Amino acid sequence: MTDPNQPRPQGILSVFDAITIMVGLVLGVGIFRTPSIVAGSVESEAMFIVVWIVGGIITFIGALCYAELSAAHPNAGGEYHFLSRAYGRSTAMMFGWARCTVIQTGAIAAVAFMLGDYVAQLLPAGLFGPLDPFSPAIYAALAVIVLTGVNVIGTIEGKNLQVVVTFLEIGAIGAIILFGLFGSPDAAERAAPSMPPESAAIGMAMIFVLLTYGGWNEAAYLTGELKDAPRNIAKVLAGGTVLLVVLYTLTNLALLSVLGLGGLRESNAVAADMMRVVAGPIGERVVTAAIVVAAISTLNATIFTGSRVFYAMARDMTVMQWVGIWDGRGKTPANGQIAQGIIALALIAVGGDHARRLQGDGRLHRAGVLGLPAAGRLLAVRAALAPSRPRLAVSRAAVSGHADHLLPDLPVHAVCQRDLYRRRGADRGRDARRGRADPAVQAQAGRSRGETGRFTGPHVTLRTGERR
Repeated sequence: MTDPNQPRPQGILSVFDAITIMVGLVLGVGIFRTPSIVAGSVESEAMFIVVWIVGGIITFIGALCYAELSAAHPNAGGEYHFLSRAYGRSTAMMFGWARCTVIQTGAIAAVAFMLGDYVAQLLPAGLFGPLDPFSPAIYAALAVIVLTGVNVIGTIEGKNLQVVVTFLEIGAIGAIILFGLFGSPDAAERAAPSMPPESAAIGMAMIFVLLTYGGWNEAAYLTGELKDAPRNIAKVLAGGTVLLVVLYTLTNLALLSVLGLGGLRESNAVAADMMRVVAGPIGERVVTAAIVVAAISTLNATIFTGSRVFYAMARDMTVMQWVGIWDGRGKTPANGQIAQGIIALALIAVGGDHARRLQGDGRLHRAGVLGLPAAGRLLAVRAALAPSRPRLAVSRAAVSGHADHLLPDLPVHAVCQRDLYRRRGADRGRDARRGRADPAVQAQAGRSRGETGRFTGPHVTLRTGERR
């Protein structure tokens, strides 16, 4: 539906760039707020650390699933493209509209409001005169406009900004870890009361842990611009996830060593309270600045990846095709960036509480949708094993070529591929016995005939002239 001569995404992102974008998106303000909620849902300090490690393992398994999908089907549309291949364009369109109007744009508006709240605390009051009560919304709108403008200029500019803010953020997290683990050894004497087992809610704790790890799936939207995506996307998702698990686990160990489990439960700003204990009021200001940097990092990465769905979906539509134009000069979906920014600004204008509620609804939508691509993968394998079903038979070629990517498979995928390979070998062997092997098998059999009158085909060895 679009001009084939138009510019398309090019492989300009390295593995380092993609990991930086992924980590910068995930490593946001959640780590500064979630630990207190998790601490209130576990019964001991050991369980507090265990849930973060288990959440990291679950995240890593999900990352391997997405690495497999992204390697087999690299596309700037990411999840939209996966759903389109597995369930058809109608299902993909529903997800695309939800992502463009609620999931991604709602997340942009909510993170922008968080950024505006903290910037309003750092900067002096009264800068906007009679509009000063609306200063958080004004700062949020300015942040969306500026960061969208940077990404409209070009992918390289947006990527370079992301590298800078991500490294600042990791540096701030590293400082918190060092201060917590080595800055105040006596602070851990603030012992934590144990929670009765019947009061603990491990499931609730795990929900918030997984929400804090959330965002790794956005790496799928980078495969259209990642160099040698089929081979490198696994490195991006696996490497980025391992780095996140290490940072989150060490951060929570640092918080626990200073505040204790009881202090974490009572705190509304765990990092600020910890730094106040070990470094005084200056430490609290440093944490506030680190949260601002984290919000900028998450906001820029979310704007970067979110616009790719606008581009991919518009290419499948007969209306609004201007959104699906790729800017060849900046190597970016500039029109998609602009459309995304307009919707996010509209959500900011509606109000902060509504935008945050939309983000919560978007997370619920995301939780339901994350399993759809993996389910589609299993349906594709099933269709290959039962070729009589025309609905999904088109995916057989994708399944058969999947093993060439040399990715770490989950056991269920390995079993399905093994059964598929065996079934194909058995089918070819049966055809050979009946004298109607395909040309490739006949050619191979002709080449392998020897003086003994034997020939070898896939999974079958026969003597010429034998009756079966």
